[in-house]
Amino acid sequence: MNFTRWSARLPGTQRRAARGTEGSVPAARGEYGQQLEQPDNEAAEAADIPALEDFSVRELLGRLPGLVALVYGPEHRIAYVNDAYAAAFGPRPAGATVADTCPEAEELGLLPLMDQVLRSGKPRTVKSRRTKDGGSYTVTCLPVDSPRLDGGGVLVHAADVTDHAEAAERLRASERRHRETAVTLQRSLLPQELEQPDDLRIAATYQPGVADAAVGGDWYDVITLGAGRTALVIGDVMGRGVRAAAVMGQLRTAVRAYARLDLPPHEVLQLLDGLAAEIDASQIATCVYAIHDPNEGKLVYASAGHLPILVRDEDGTVRRAEDPTGPPLGTGGWLHASGSIALPPGSTAVLYTDGLVERRREDIDEGVAALARALAGASGTPQVVCDRLLRSLGVTAEHDDDVAVLVVQHPSRKGADAELFHNAALELLGGVEAAPRARAFASGVLSSWRFPVELRDLGVLATSELVANSLQHGTPPMRLRLRRTDRRLIIEVTDGDDHLPRRRRAETEDEAGRGISIIATIASSWGSRRTPGGGKAVWCEFALPD
Repeated sequence: MNFTRWSARLPGTQRRAARGTEGSVPAARGEYGQQLEQPDNEAAEAADIPALEDFSVRELLGRLPGLVALVYGPEHRIAYVNDAYAAAFGPRPAGATVADTCPEAEELGLLPLMDQVLRSGKPRTVKSRRTKDGGSYTVTCLPVDSPRLDGGGVLVHAADVTDHAEAAERLRASERRHRETAVTLQRSLLPQELEQPDDLRIAATYQPGVADAAVGGDWYDVITLGAGRTALVIGDVMGRGVRAAAVMGQLRTAVRAYARLDLPPHEVLQLLDGLAAEIDASQIATCVYAIHDPNEGKLVYASAGHLPILVRDEDGTVRRAEDPTGPPLGTGGWLHASGSIALPPGSTAVLYTDGLVERRREDIDEGVAALARALAGASGTPQVVCDRLLRSLGVTAEHDDDVAVLVVQHPSRKGADAELFHNAALELLGGVEAAPRARAFASGVLSSWRFPVELRDLGVLATSELVANSLQHGTPPMRLRLRRTDRRLIIEVTDGDDHLPRRRRAETEDEAGRGISIIATIASSWGSRRTPGGGKAVWCEFALPD
């Protein structure tokens, strides 16, 4: 068998005209197709250049490093396999069908491929197919047109790419381990369990991007500030991988520390801005920091380049928090400002990162509008709302970006549940009668709320000390506020002086200075903060018995 006899037409190979016994050898072509000169016929004869027809098929195919098999007919009967093929899969009897004697063909999915080549007359290639013994092969099937091959033939060439496939798998495994490390770090830095304030119901969701995308720096947090107030945080560190997750962890820790200072939202972002530049000047982050005060019924917030908070009212109307919005954290040179948005009973607020609403070839405002439409129809518990928003925005396990969502509900309480939440307030006028009036007011209110005698007495004592401290060190206007929830009693006194009290050790001969120490001893917790517009608030809490 030779090329002249069965005329195998292999892609990229052209039959050369047979060399005659007389005349010159056709001129060879150079690398770029230019004609090479032949000095004369005698030189060509002396070179004794062999013609392609001088080589047999077995000689050519048998020495190829790749695995070669020639099959013919619609049943794919074996005409020839080279030594490399026989060494890899064993010898194959001529005339036998591939389906009966070549299990490797079925493992590699070659039978349908050879059928396609016979029908179309066009070559087909499959890459990195694996056999049961673990070998990987890239296989090309070429059509063969020869009158000696009944029904046409197929030349099968398989290249062993096992080493390449194993190296690629090792690389993928390494990337998976790297990503798993980043995801583990990311999740460990997020809250393991969200704080649940008395007046709010909260749920959050974090979903990393698909497996071939490194984890990002999305985060969220819920921080109880005391006196019924709650801080809500969501942010996104630009970039991906372990570094972004590490920066996120440092920022989240810093937010919790700054929150303990009970500063206004814009001052917290101002501090974060300077810290972000110190952590890594090449990484910037966006963030929203908001505070909910149940006495005010609104969210006071500041934004550093982050997407707007959305609020759904009880009737389904969705509102968007407007400016002010400053530049991202880490850019410096900007004075942030606080804004507010109403959060009445029955409403739901959503804080989120850009992975939820940003899509390729789509303006991000369109994504925010789509989220608003989804929120308008989303009801149920905060976790249910989280899940519905993810589904509505098309976020699946194959999503290509990290997503963090924080859903905050201010429930509308009715019936017996509403009886557990009460507020009472008294304007304090200066003079010697202020303290007795405050004690009498507190005793009457706490009695009407049916507190145990012991707790009522502690509440009256705490009220007396807080009012006395305000009368001695504060300035008008002064106000006493009592609030009960299903879990605690909160006593708060505000005045017009912005000097914050601190606990100190009173000496034996001191006649004053023990008020805050007494509060710290009898109450579950206490604290103070500056109020908007000047002044301060000093508060304490008592946990209610189960």
